Amino acid sequence: GLTGSIAVGKSFVSALLAEMGCHVLDADKTAREVVAAGTPGLQRIVQAFGDKVLLMDGELNRAHLGAIIFADEGKRELLNSILHPYIIAAQDEQLKSWELDEPHGIAVVDAALMIESGGYRRFDKIIVVHCRTDVQVERLMERNSLSREEAERRIAAQMPQEKKMRYADFLIDTSVGFEPTRHQTAEVYQALRHLALAQVARS
Repeated sequence: GLTGSIAVGKSFVSALLAEMGCHVLDADKTAREVVAAGTPGLQRIVQAFGDKVLLMDGELNRAHLGAIIFADEGKRELLNSILHPYIIAAQDEQLKSWELDEPHGIAVVDAALMIESGGYRRFDKIIVVHCRTDVQVERLMERNSLSREEAERRIAAQMPQEKKMRYADFLIDTSVGFEPTRHQTAEVYQALRHLALAQVARS
């Protein structure tokens, strides 16, 4: 499992792991697929949050839903509880497919809320991507065109990085730029390869 808070560079690490040969499953992409127009997942969200979360074409109005859940922790938890079973089922289907193709390969599920949802328990190892808070704030301001106050509020709405880091088998610090991050990611990949090969030897 690969996780990390908002704007810490998790997507960059995910791309590096894919480049190195891992099968990477993006939980955000899966989450978008399970709430596509006409899906049971989207129907459940409309039941919970009302028709205003729909666009005219029947697609999810992500901006409206995002504004609702960032302002209310209870509603954020409700959304997570609705989506979680659909996301897990879709993940399991993809992971089984990869396992059939490459029984001793490395699959990485990239998910921001892995620890909060309890989903981390499903995985053999957890990689937590993190960075200094000042770097995180600057990245989020730039990426999402937010004021400092808005960026800090979004970060404060999430589980603190320090708490996530306690769950890690591997830590990757992205504070200092691309090359050091690439080096740390390569070390984690090598460790995962050794674990996969050891598992092959035992089987």
